[in-house]
Amino acid sequence: MAMIQKRGLSGGMPARRRICYPFAMTPSDSPPNASLAPTAPAKPSWREAMAVYLQPRVLVVLFLGFASGLPLALSGSTLLVWMRESGVDLGTIGLFALVGTPYTLKFIWAPLVDALHVPLLTRAFGRRRGWLVFVQLLLIAAILLLALTDPAKSPLYVAIGALLVAAASATQDIVIDAFRVESLPEDEQAAGMASYVAAYRIGMLISTAGVLFLVSAYEGTGLTRSTAWMWGYVTMAAMVLIGTVTALLATEPEQSRRAEAATSGESGFKRVVHAALGAFTEFLTRKDALTVLAFVVLFKFTDAFSGTMTAPFVIDLGYSRNDYAAIVKGVGLAATLIGGFAGGYLARRYSLVASLWIGAVLQAVSNLAFAWLSTVGVDQWALALAISVENFTGAIGTVIFVAYLSALCQNPLHTATQYALLTALAAVGRTYLSASAGYVAQATGWPAFFMISVAVAAPSLVLLAFLQRRGHFAALGPVKV
Repeated sequence: MAMIQKRGLSGGMPARRRICYPFAMTPSDSPPNASLAPTAPAKPSWREAMAVYLQPRVLVVLFLGFASGLPLALSGSTLLVWMRESGVDLGTIGLFALVGTPYTLKFIWAPLVDALHVPLLTRAFGRRRGWLVFVQLLLIAAILLLALTDPAKSPLYVAIGALLVAAASATQDIVIDAFRVESLPEDEQAAGMASYVAAYRIGMLISTAGVLFLVSAYEGTGLTRSTAWMWGYVTMAAMVLIGTVTALLATEPEQSRRAEAATSGESGFKRVVHAALGAFTEFLTRKDALTVLAFVVLFKFTDAFSGTMTAPFVIDLGYSRNDYAAIVKGVGLAATLIGGFAGGYLARRYSLVASLWIGAVLQAVSNLAFAWLSTVGVDQWALALAISVENFTGAIGTVIFVAYLSALCQNPLHTATQYALLTALAAVGRTYLSASAGYVAQATGWPAFFMISVAVAAPSLVLLAFLQRRGHFAALGPVKV
């Protein structure tokens, strides 16, 4: 499969061709003259594939992943525990689900991140790093503001503080995603994402279980509960500095520098308009653009369809909440972390299309583990095995899928906007298409439901085969991640 040059900003010298071979060669993917095609590069050894995780660029992404995962629960589940302990009624607590809106709508202001400069910081650190430092300082301020509120006395101020935390956190995600895509070469994208996911999960763990342990420890010193919660959040604000230090020590991506140079003569308004409209038009003019978007929506559908019903299924079988929580947070988390690194290894060792086939098939077939569990009944070892299989294969699919999304965002003028749009589109399958899962489970029963969960992967597999045959993955450039 001949890998063609990547799109430049406005033409320029073409990038040098590289050749690699896909999972299943098709006539349209074959080189015009196979006898003249260079020999495919040797696949990296296990040691070489693992060594990529020690590359400085990948380590930077790892620490930024931690910074990205840390704030999520501070405006979500951890905050809800604080509110309930403060005596806030369940109706009010339920409304706080709306605080997560910025994570869903972040693509709306992503063009601002692509186009605008942060005074002083952009000049000092560059386009992406300037935004990183700026948004992390905002995040620290928002968490401190939330720490100073009292859910028992002023839930409105808590809501404002939580919304500010969520908005700053969502903006940080926009910047970090763009930085990751632009700073990592193609053969490090999947490894970078595996590191990012692992660190993201650790950040979430610290801002959930870690905060609860901290609050208990502060209470043990004689502080009141409200003061203990305040200091728990202050501690989390201090931990955001890990991301700030990482941004200061990192190097501005070369793609970002070229994009900055290409638009240096334009006004801020013109850059925003070009970033917003250009992100759409540039993508939609690509070959098979609508098919690609459909594939993005459907790739994780099988995972989301079954995942929506996993918790009710486990409770219906007769497991206790404690059993489920312990296995999901313990064994399940470990399986997710290992699966993420396994996905990075597979994506580095094989071509992108081969990796997508592996991830797509594994995440679909893994639903059979729950179909089997439905016949076993209550057995902690069986539950641990089923959860491990699902989390392990799901993480493999996620890492490979995100490597593919990164490969789609080739134009540094639109990286943040296009990536935010693609991830929002991917959430359609997870949020809306899977909404019918409960009715399907109710009508068919659990064993049949999980068999159906395997079958719903078929449309994404058909689209994957179609795109491969059309040479789509060759046109992405040398993205043999």
